[in-house]
Amino acid sequence: ESALVYLDRSGGLRRLAEDCKRFNPQQIEAVYRFCVSVNPCDVMEVDAVLGECVLRDPLKATALFQSVCFLAIRTLSLVEKIHTENQVNVILKLTHLPPFPEYILDLCSFPRGYGPMRPVSMEGLVIAMTRVTKYTQGARFLCINDDCPCSTFHHIRVHAPGATESATVRNDFSCMVCSSPLKEDVKFRVLGKQLVELIHVKALDALSALQRGAFRYQSVTLFLRELCKSMRIGRLYKVLGIPAHVHQWPSITWSVEANNIQPWEPELHKVSGHFQDLLKATVGFPWRFSAIVAHCFGLHVAPQGLYNTLKLGLLLSLVQTRAGSNDTFNNLDLLVVATDTLILDLMTYSLGLACRGVRHQATGEMFASLSRDEHGAGTANIHAGSALLATGGVCMLGDLGCYKKDRLDAIQSLESSTVSVFIPGKKYGEDADQQLSFPVQCSFWAELGPVPIQVADTFGLLIQCRDSGEQALLAQTVHTLQQAVQPGKRLYTSSWEFSSQDYQEQLIAYAQSLQVELSPRAEKIIHGYYMASRRVRTQSQGVKMSVASIKLISLAEAHCKLCLRTRVLEEDAVIAVLLCENSVTLKHASALIIPPDAVFPCDLGDTDGLHMRDLTLDELHQNILRFIYT
Repeated sequence: ESALVYLDRSGGLRRLAEDCKRFNPQQIEAVYRFCVSVNPCDVMEVDAVLGECVLRDPLKATALFQSVCFLAIRTLSLVEKIHTENQVNVILKLTHLPPFPEYILDLCSFPRGYGPMRPVSMEGLVIAMTRVTKYTQGARFLCINDDCPCSTFHHIRVHAPGATESATVRNDFSCMVCSSPLKEDVKFRVLGKQLVELIHVKALDALSALQRGAFRYQSVTLFLRELCKSMRIGRLYKVLGIPAHVHQWPSITWSVEANNIQPWEPELHKVSGHFQDLLKATVGFPWRFSAIVAHCFGLHVAPQGLYNTLKLGLLLSLVQTRAGSNDTFNNLDLLVVATDTLILDLMTYSLGLACRGVRHQATGEMFASLSRDEHGAGTANIHAGSALLATGGVCMLGDLGCYKKDRLDAIQSLESSTVSVFIPGKKYGEDADQQLSFPVQCSFWAELGPVPIQVADTFGLLIQCRDSGEQALLAQTVHTLQQAVQPGKRLYTSSWEFSSQDYQEQLIAYAQSLQVELSPRAEKIIHGYYMASRRVRTQSQGVKMSVASIKLISLAEAHCKLCLRTRVLEEDAVIAVLLCENSVTLKHASALIIPPDAVFPCDLGDTDGLHMRDLTLDELHQNILRFIYT
């Protein structure tokens, strides 16, 4: 009675009537499937006993709602072909669970499987999945004894959470009336879809360069039935599911039947007081905030004043790389031309500040690998490689000099932003071969000595870290010795101090979330430089100007975000043009005459240095306008 009241108040009976209209009155089904949305809190308001049943014994609650739905269908004559309650297959879809520890499954905690099999909530990362396969949702069986009433009246078996295919359909079932064997009426088999997911939670630290401690993370298997294709490799999700023991003789595996799946993103942070103070101090100077932020970045890794352009490029890539839940994606690939090992240290440190950072090993799998599924799906299991695991973040390739030719060829194919996985049907128990495509949605960082143009063209931004001479070498030596003798001590005096946590949680995370728009003046500079550069650089030089145009916009948006603005100004476009021109000049002939390190043309040790930089950038701004006009 309480279940009926709840369905009436929540609109469930109206939706049931609408669902019944989907069925063809001329076609007889063995099982009629209905999905009923249930809000446990609202059920508690109607009847606390029923609410407790939903949360603690979902199979019993499903049987109650099945009875109510069957009675409603028969009473209202919604489907004439439904004669028995067994023909109604009800799936309770929980909208959410109470925010109490009993209903939260931490995938890092052990042991599993000893508690009650009740709905739980979990959050995690999809690291592998199978292709979609068929499974039997329900089947009708008839008794082979002609004298038995069940020879015309049928038995119906439906899938239950945790059950294997053999638990629903096999040839050794017996009649409950006369104990004769049952034979399946194959034309009434109801086929559904099955997708196996492997999901991790809190394992992102193990994928980054800065692993904290020796931990081993265990994945969990999710069974997706009616929720097929609702998850993608490399994405984060919040899942409501029912734990189940899957019996596959001679072993028992612990898995989860997914009930509700929602994309999940970590909570956003606010900008810290330190950066807010800097923002106030640099009002009226649109180039200074990003300059100071880059100048103070990674001071425990590299000496102050060295590699400022690289630091800015790393920060721009970090704030611009983001994969939204609506399939939108922004990225900024970075290739550093250098031979200094300190560059890799700086990139490794920056990788630890990414929302998701994966350091790829030259001998590892970059995109995807295949294995035979071990959970009864009878198909291939697709495991995510470094690039797919880094979805929405950064995949650091390291020194490309360590890569073989076939691996470099794979890197060059990244311009398509998709990777194809070929599944040989014969090897994995399928009737035909299949090829699946996965989007590659991450930024790539790499370091390279000599620059092959084909590889360099794959990356959006190319930065050359030049040897600054003996003075820079001395500064680096002193920095290294001081770090060794006095670890953790502050090495440089500055008006502004920012910790790694400040950068990661209160600048980068916030800047990533900003939605920016191009101002007309910024768009005019970007479009003008693009057209002028394309005219000067002929097609014979092999410059991909369509890619350059996209890169310009991405760089300008990234600088705008780093400066914590939502409108791309003319000054952001100037920084984008200077970075782009320096990048293209390393591969092709120069079009706009600018200094090799145009974004940081002077030392920023004091206010005079910042003022000098502003003057130089103003002059370069005018040079860009003259170049466009000419």
